[in-house]
Amino acid sequence: MRAYTAIFIARLKMLLQYRAAAWAGAGTQLFFGAALVAMRQAFYHSGHAIPPLPEAQMITYSWLTQAFFALSPFTANPDPEVRAMMRDGTVAYELARPLDLYTLWFTRNTANRVAPTILRSLPIFVIGMAFLGMQPPPSLAAFLAFLLALLGAVALIASWCTLITISLLWTLSGDGIARIAPGLVAVLSGQILPLALLPDTLQPTLRFLPFIGMVDAPFTLWIGQRPVSELGPTLLHQLAWTAVFVLVGRFLLARGLKRLVVQGG
Repeated sequence: MRAYTAIFIARLKMLLQYRAAAWAGAGTQLFFGAALVAMRQAFYHSGHAIPPLPEAQMITYSWLTQAFFALSPFTANPDPEVRAMMRDGTVAYELARPLDLYTLWFTRNTANRVAPTILRSLPIFVIGMAFLGMQPPPSLAAFLAFLLALLGAVALIASWCTLITISLLWTLSGDGIARIAPGLVAVLSGQILPLALLPDTLQPTLRFLPFIGMVDAPFTLWIGQRPVSELGPTLLHQLAWTAVFVLVGRFLLARGLKRLVVQGG
């Protein structure tokens, strides 16, 4: 375990050096966040029906999706370094390491999501709360529940990303899965639109699928739409689907390594 912790810390330190890219990303998220909030407010003000998500909560939810955009499954493409290794044959070096390959890729995917999120989220929180209508959690309990659910979301997203990375063992480039999976998951997780605004007929399915635990579950705890009393079921849902993704990923990895043919080098 010490080796994977060292890998996580080393990769985190490396990724945290790209501060200019993170500031540029934060500026991009602020611009698109402002446009997104304005568009949603136009829909809110043009209708007469009472929306299932109050406007103030919608604004905060929208800014949360921008603050944690780098963590969200919308950007959960296969690990670019592993994709390059698959193409040029240097994946053989990964197989030669005295480490569990699944845990190694899981650790890398976790660091790949956490590092840019740390750099991007801080300026968005400061500017969003000061000038753009973003609200803090309604209580300390809601904030602590959000943090715990966010940790569950990190594990769930990392296990999903690792599963997508493993799919590279069956493809030449990974471009197909890199385009299909993120968009599909972004819609089902609440990254594109808060799930509360989707039709009621879809809610049971959305609550069952794993993707709600990646975005909607922690964010609704922050805004107060999901009560703190639902933290336990939320964490169980996240952990159960994380375990499913890990087991499926390990199974597919074992199958894929048996048929892997290394070319290039």
